[in-house]
Amino acid sequence: MSHHSDVESTESKTQIKKIWKVFWVLLAITIVEVFIGMQLSHSVSREILAFVYLSLTLVKAGFIVYVFMHLGDEKKNFMVTVLIPLVLFVWFIIAFLADGSFWLHMNDTSKARDHGTEQIAK
Repeated sequence: MSHHSDVESTESKTQIKKIWKVFWVLLAITIVEVFIGMQLSHSVSREILAFVYLSLTLVKAGFIVYVFMHLGDEKKNFMVTVLIPLVLFVWFIIAFLADGSFWLHMNDTSKARDHGTEQIAK
């Protein structure tokens, strides 16, 4: 790791500009999130709001990984090697939550379950 002892050097100034750029991008996304939460939360459905919040959060997380974890400096093949399993993992979690929700709903509304309860009560 190279540490800059001279803050006035060209390399240091470049890094400082990069950090400020990241700050402003993340601040802009956060302001959009807060605006949506304060102004549009009463007029837009919860599902759409959840989708928008999740999307903006993923954009911020991806940008942070891209910049601060230096994924943007890596070769394209390495980026694909990291990002494809991440996307599949997120899909895996969503699929299992949806499947669990479906089975919970089926279990709660099952006629066989209600019928079995009636037989035990008799």
